[in-house]
Amino acid sequence: METALTRLVGVRHPLVQTGMGWVSGPRLVSATANAGALGILASATMTLDQLRDAVREVKSRTDAPFGVNLRADAGDAGDRVRIIVDEGVRVASFALAPSRELIAELKAAGVVVIPSAGARRHAEKVAAWGADAVIVQGGEGGGHTGEVATTVLLPQVVDAVDIPVVAAGGFHDGRGLVAALAYGAAGVAMGTRFLLTSDSTVPDAVKARYLAATVKDITVTTAVDGLPHRMLRSDLVDSLERSGRTRALVQAVRRAAVLRRTSGLSWPRMVRDGLAMKHGRDLTWSQVLLTANTPMLLKSSMVDGRTDLGVMASGQVAGVIEDLPSCAELVERVMAQAHETLAALSAPALRDPRGPVAS
Repeated sequence: METALTRLVGVRHPLVQTGMGWVSGPRLVSATANAGALGILASATMTLDQLRDAVREVKSRTDAPFGVNLRADAGDAGDRVRIIVDEGVRVASFALAPSRELIAELKAAGVVVIPSAGARRHAEKVAAWGADAVIVQGGEGGGHTGEVATTVLLPQVVDAVDIPVVAAGGFHDGRGLVAALAYGAAGVAMGTRFLLTSDSTVPDAVKARYLAATVKDITVTTAVDGLPHRMLRSDLVDSLERSGRTRALVQAVRRAAVLRRTSGLSWPRMVRDGLAMKHGRDLTWSQVLLTANTPMLLKSSMVDGRTDLGVMASGQVAGVIEDLPSCAELVERVMAQAHETLAALSAPALRDPRGPVAS
């Protein structure tokens, strides 16, 4: 299925596997790329050396195009961009809007720039700065998210920009792909659906928690780090939401102590990271500590399998996902269903304005 997205990045199918911290590693990304979709490596939780090694591992597993996701506000963003350029990575994606200068540097090196946005004005800004495409996530998406549903946000952005738009938030099958194309998107991006594959390195016990969840078990909370964050409801989330500020601070200190030992970060470094993220936001001290530790809270679940210590970012689609196919099986299934749906929509009975004719 050829779209503006497939032509832009050189993949066979208009599907994107998003860059999820601790989840989108070389195994998942290469499996996605080999299946004909665009896999995106999550680099925010990697050191520079780990990023270079991860990129090279993906390249050893596949000849297909793939991307790297990075934080535009990271202090070493320039160094990460140089790795992307030096290693010949096809696509750079961003969780936050990159600067005009960063976009220009990447484009000059032949890298396709695809930032993510959760609002029309953000999409308009990166389009004006020269981004090649934009991923637009509606409120149904996992992790940090907005309040506007994909079905409302997507057509707004499609009408506002003249670059390819990739829809994210609430997609998991071929019907959703067709719906996004009908709105004018050039493809769909999926996180939770790719997390729940056999190629994902997330521990089986954690995947089982996702598969057991209903749509009512997936919530948006600000209790973790002060921003709306969509995740599976858990005892940790319930505890944070019930806690007053004093109790929340005590719990945050206790959990931060555990996570500090796991991560090797010093207390001053953790506080500095939290204060940097606090800038311009009304956060409590407990949220400052948790904000600094959000990557480690995710690692506790996604890597260590400790759902009692960590959080499980999740899109609402987890409530309707029931299996763990390989990436190849998933992509084949999504595309087959998309073609079947398109064929059904173009059937003669539907094309005839009079409707089906009785025999």
